[in-house]
Amino acid sequence: MTAQDTTPALRARAMASLHRAQAPHQSGAPAGKPVRRLPVQKDWPIWALVAAQIGILLGALSLWEIGARTGWIDAFFWSQPSAIAETMTVFFTTGDAWTDISFTFRSTIIGFLIGTTAGSLLGLSFWWSRNYAAVVQPYVICLESIPKLALAPLIILVFGIGLVSKVAVATALTLVVSTLTAYAGVKALDPDGEKLFYSLGASRLQVFRKLVVPFCLPWIISVLRVNIGLALTGAIVGEFIASQHGLGRAILYAGQTYDIALVWVAVLVLSTLAIVMYAAVSWVESMLRKGVRQ
Repeated sequence: MTAQDTTPALRARAMASLHRAQAPHQSGAPAGKPVRRLPVQKDWPIWALVAAQIGILLGALSLWEIGARTGWIDAFFWSQPSAIAETMTVFFTTGDAWTDISFTFRSTIIGFLIGTTAGSLLGLSFWWSRNYAAVVQPYVICLESIPKLALAPLIILVFGIGLVSKVAVATALTLVVSTLTAYAGVKALDPDGEKLFYSLGASRLQVFRKLVVPFCLPWIISVLRVNIGLALTGAIVGEFIASQHGLGRAILYAGQTYDIALVWVAVLVLSTLAIVMYAAVSWVESMLRKGVRQ
């Protein structure tokens, strides 16, 4: 092999050595030190999370019971878990537990359905006419700015102390939110999509059914979980003011008679009812989202 044949091979070896020497510096890591890896957080299994949650709850209840028995906590004002358990047993066996739960549940669900449906339809109707939307929108915003709970006594006087007044308060809280959310979807609609539909010969009703409603459905669905909480709040406030039944009436009665254990029982039952309704609405929302995607 001649000197001319070995020259390209020597150059190739030299270039390879130079690249290996520059590689650590180009990567930003010091030569001779390993590259640091990002910390990886390992998620706990489900049973460990549940065990931790139950442990925290049992620990808090134990400290509460011990504090009440030893006098660290005033049992008259705070009650104690053992007394709450006894009161809960009496509440469900001899009291009006199921009547109160059913009353609050019905007023919440009916107000939620009416407020969400009517509010969504009102918001969607703004698409039909800009003049109509410009005339009605200030009244909707004015109703939104008014504290609806301040109108609850007037609603009770007009509709009475029965179920209808609680439904009316729950509807008032959910109606405006649904209206503004649906109208926000209408305003976000792409004008080019409308022009395309019209260019293909579609009527206004067809554009509304095939374009506006499907486009705004995700906006309407997104407000369901908010509305179920607002509807429950409206039902409880109506029961606070005047009612024959309901968990709100039970809490008010227990507070007036200084039955703190019964207050805790009603609050626990109300919290459980709220969680169940929230979970149910979340499931419905997930099903509707899957249907919209399909």
